[in-house]
Amino acid sequence: MFLFVIGILALVASIGIIISVLKKCKNGMFPKKKKAGSAACGACLVLGIALISISCITSIPTGHTGIVTSFGRVEDYTYEAGIHAKAPWQQVIKMDNRIQKSMVELSCFSSDIQEVATIYTLNYQIEKANAQTIYRTIGKDYYSTVIEPRVQESVKSVIAKYNAESLIASREQLSSEIKAILVEKLAAYNIEVIDASIENLDFSDTYTDAVEAKQVAEQNKLKAQIEQEQAILEAEAAAERAVIEAEAAAEVQKIEADARAYAGEKEAEANAKIGDSLSSDLIEYKYVEKWDGKLPTYVGGEGGTLPILNIGTNDETAASNE
Repeated sequence: MFLFVIGILALVASIGIIISVLKKCKNGMFPKKKKAGSAACGACLVLGIALISISCITSIPTGHTGIVTSFGRVEDYTYEAGIHAKAPWQQVIKMDNRIQKSMVELSCFSSDIQEVATIYTLNYQIEKANAQTIYRTIGKDYYSTVIEPRVQESVKSVIAKYNAESLIASREQLSSEIKAILVEKLAAYNIEVIDASIENLDFSDTYTDAVEAKQVAEQNKLKAQIEQEQAILEAEAAAERAVIEAEAAAEVQKIEADARAYAGEKEAEANAKIGDSLSSDLIEYKYVEKWDGKLPTYVGGEGGTLPILNIGTNDETAASNE
């Protein structure tokens, strides 16, 4: 519209210059400046026509929809990507239909009143068919008007359901809940949620230090439990070894006792067999077989040990010697 107005003014100026120059030339005034006046008039005429022509042409880039308005009123048709002709007084607003990404930084509070600095990323898109409706009902700056407030509301409401400790462990579930809420809320404004995610959850230094201290304490506790369990296992293993060794020693003693008893039984049995095989005649025979022909020198009795005197034997020995 601005270019159209400037073009009209340029045409009016060129016409005024033409009339002024022709009138002065006709009266014989400024004949030498006729060419200069004609040149200025031509320049204004060309400029005016060019500006008016430009104001009647619009270009829509790829991935956009052109919303046509006439003196602020939204027309019932739109322009696709390309070059289009329009009335000079019409304005074309280019609505982006591509997938767009926004990153929202906000401060939230958990259910246990811990401050959480959050960065939330949202990928969204508006369809071509809904571009005109969105512009008519919301305007071109629909992100600041609708999307950003809904993101802040949804993220804060979901984070407030969790305590600080569970936020870290339930990050994926947290992101899914927020996305489900945004899909429902933004669909009412013809805005499609493509994807959403929590980029960062950052807690205060005090809470972070407390969490680290708790983790160290839990690790130390776990280490102590493991060492205690290891000691118990080692004691149980030692007790089991002692029992096994005692049982083994008892078993060895039993085996040795059984062996000795068996050996005694065999020896007694052998002695019994030997005893059964001995008779009085055999004993006498063995005695005679072993006797060397000498009589005993002493004999024992109740009165003690007495010598045996062999008188006759000595005389016979002496007579034989003579």
